[in-house]
Amino acid sequence: MTPEFNIRPWKIEDISDLVANANNPKIAQFMTDGFPHPYAWDNGMAFIEMANKDNPVHIFCIDVNGEACGGIGLHLQHDIQRKNAELGYWLAEKYWGKGIVTQAIDWIVDYGFATYDIDRIFARPFGHNIASQRVLDKSGFKLEGRFEKTLYKNGEFVDELVYAIRRKK
Repeated sequence: MTPEFNIRPWKIEDISDLVANANNPKIAQFMTDGFPHPYAWDNGMAFIEMANKDNPVHIFCIDVNGEACGGIGLHLQHDIQRKNAELGYWLAEKYWGKGIVTQAIDWIVDYGFATYDIDRIFARPFGHNIASQRVLDKSGFKLEGRFEKTLYKNGEFVDELVYAIRRKK
């Protein structure tokens, strides 16, 4: 059974939960290098400030029982990719496997298509991030491509996958 959770904007008061939950090498291993490890107080403060700078908000907190335990957001693209948004997400390890991310992705896809003039939302999980591939499949994303050994993370080259979902016409 999926625990009750909310998706809401980040608050400064979330800083302790954010740092405690994000400072996990098992999370950082599947994130870009912009998500540091170790994850310190300063990283969290900068992130919360960045997440709240745009209106409408497009980077949200995943809140379980008042605990800021993950994040999900859309990163709008520009220029010739302006009809696209990249999806990013993470969740505290203690909540893995409970269906939260799948439901959060479904929510943000609906929010993205209702809020922005976009036609495609894409995600780029690492080839060895099987859990992320599963939740994207469950949420109706289609695998568009696999690029072998294009990303360099933790001293090794890893595959990049591109999953996407398109606005229903």
